Amino acid sequence: MINFNIAQWRAWAPGLSSGDDWRQWCQAPRPLAASDTAADVSFLPAMQRRRLGRLARMAFHVGWPLAEGRAPMPLVFMSRHGETPLTLDILRDLAAGEPLSPTQFSLSVHNAVIGLWSILRGETSEMTALAAAGDGLEHGLIEAAALLNDGAEAVLLVISEEKPPPAYAEWITDIPFSYAVGLVVTPGDDWSLALSPAPAADAPPTSPWPHALNLLRALATEQPHCHHVWKRRAWNWQRNH
Repeated sequence: MINFNIAQWRAWAPGLSSGDDWRQWCQAPRPLAASDTAADVSFLPAMQRRRLGRLARMAFHVGWPLAEGRAPMPLVFMSRHGETPLTLDILRDLAAGEPLSPTQFSLSVHNAVIGLWSILRGETSEMTALAAAGDGLEHGLIEAAALLNDGAEAVLLVISEEKPPPAYAEWITDIPFSYAVGLVVTPGDDWSLALSPAPAADAPPTSPWPHALNLLRALATEQPHCHHVWKRRAWNWQRNH
């Protein structure tokens, strides 16, 4: 079992940016209309903004305000699918025999976000990029707990997923809309996370929402717990205070 506090949270999706927006959505979750809206990163200079794809913009939108005013802290970034639009563009160029863009490739790799974060914030704390299937958030929390155990005063967790292009629709079915969630995790015992084997009879999760958004619902509506089953792993998030 891992104990920790969630000192702050922040989230973004098309049409949902403020805490009040999210609290209303968490009370009555609903699908969001398809949108090309990009997260606001106007706090960055224009030249820096141009380097960010939509996935990175979402991550920066939720993460930057959480990091402001705090001492340097490690970052754990999670995305199951990464920059799918950029990857698709690269694959199309390959299929057409076109030369590949070094810039496009450098921004498509999974750790591009933490690299940009380090450069644009001048941040030299430890950073990790994870892709851990359907329970990536839990694996990110384990990484954060290890960093806290090593002496970090706080760890920033950011999970960001972009609605993939239609070409991926047959294979990527777990992203109902683009979203990002940021958490500041600190030492404490307000929350606990426990892992147990999921009984073979357990059915796959039936929630239409990614687990990060279900956890956000628990945070915003002060639910006492949040349960998540992925394959043979059963994760239980428990609010202790």
